[in-house]
Amino acid sequence: MAKPTTRVLAVLDLLQSHGRMSGPELARRVGVDVRTLRRYIVMLEDLGIPLTTERGRHGAYMLVAGFRLPPMMFTNDEAVALSVGMVAARGLGLAEAAPAVESVQAKLARVMPDGLKRHVRAIADTVKVDLLPASGTPGSNAALITLTGAAQAQRRVSMGYDSAAGAHTEREFDPYGLAWRAGAWYAVGMCHLRHGLRSFRLDRVGEVRLLDRPFRRPSGFDALDQLQRSIATIPHAHAIEVLLHADLPTARKAFSLAFGLLEPVPGGVLLRTGADDLAWFARQLAGLPFGFEIHAPAALRTELARCATRLRELAHARRR
Repeated sequence: MAKPTTRVLAVLDLLQSHGRMSGPELARRVGVDVRTLRRYIVMLEDLGIPLTTERGRHGAYMLVAGFRLPPMMFTNDEAVALSVGMVAARGLGLAEAAPAVESVQAKLARVMPDGLKRHVRAIADTVKVDLLPASGTPGSNAALITLTGAAQAQRRVSMGYDSAAGAHTEREFDPYGLAWRAGAWYAVGMCHLRHGLRSFRLDRVGEVRLLDRPFRRPSGFDALDQLQRSIATIPHAHAIEVLLHADLPTARKAFSLAFGLLEPVPGGVLLRTGADDLAWFARQLAGLPFGFEIHAPAALRTELARCATRLRELAHARRR
């Protein structure tokens, strides 16, 4: 649970960012009741923060016009979050990530007190984040910046794209969101060249131009979920259906969406996926800690039996 001091600073940050906020909204955002929020407001006033209070049922709080907080006021938890984020940024396939992180760390070090500075330096020197190596880093962050801005503003873009085979196309695109997966950045949204949802790797995206054409993003759209589903449903030589004797959380630990689609059904979870190499998929099944039933294809049962025979022979092999 966050400490009161952290919550008081959160109230101050929210007022600084939004200007005017109602008491109930402030309380909800900070995670306290309205009575506790009033105590936090009094604490801020005792610290000399100039606040204006609007009374009444729909009253609100705001900072006095012209007041600005000193820059870079961080709690320990905020400093940790920033530091770990910078460590992760090195592995997220951003152009010029290393010099950018070094520059940010240097700027933070100039304004942080010695105690926080030591925490930041310790995290930078000792923490490692297990991310897949970037498989494609864009030449610059221009496409990332333009596409994220367009996604937030819900405005269409025009962009060039080079496929894996090297074919170049120009298209109009409604960016619903961006996601990082398996070592690469993707933009996900409606492609007006192919007339459907598509995902585009940013390292293959050329010039992106913002157009004066608004679009409406589907409610609740999740760019990462859509990306994973599109990858999971790529056509393969063999369509596979396996009933997993497990609940959904357990099945997800064994099979990510990269493997296929998981659907709760009577008796367990149905895995729908595909593979070009059934022997490889049989080995994945052999390592499961729970039972399963192969619905299709029949050839997968044959490959699983071969895998079992091999494991049995290895288990009983005598040392020469």
